[in-house]
Amino acid sequence: MSQPNVSGSTIIPCLRYRDAHVAIEWLCKAFGFQKQAVYDDEQGGVAHAQLVYGNGMLMLGSVRDGDFGRHLLQPDEANGRETQCPCVIVKDCKAHYEQAKAAGASIVDDYAEKDYGGAGYSCRDPEGHLWWFGSYDPWAEHTG
Repeated sequence: MSQPNVSGSTIIPCLRYRDAHVAIEWLCKAFGFQKQAVYDDEQGGVAHAQLVYGNGMLMLGSVRDGDFGRHLLQPDEANGRETQCPCVIVKDCKAHYEQAKAAGASIVDDYAEKDYGGAGYSCRDPEGHLWWFGSYDPWAEHTG
């Protein structure tokens, strides 16, 4: 089976936020995302947004109790636990860690150099979503 010719990732995480507009601004400030598209809904929330970081993308929207939304919980509804988290490759992990920390990210695992290469840390955003950031690039050719 051939893969489509795309310039970005073919797997895109999607998150929901109670205050998606505030979350978008925070994600851009704290993590370095850039807005590609933001579409408001009729209730003043976000129907759909696309944020980019390098060749990656995050889609997000406001919490809704629709057909798809009924399958999702927010972290505070599950005692802060998640079944998945976005992993984002960053060039300067230490600087990214300091930027996120200064913006108020709740650090879960402090910045650390990894035995398998690179460095990484994990944190939570203001609505409790878990994130992992690191300089290890699984797409890079590794010898070992």
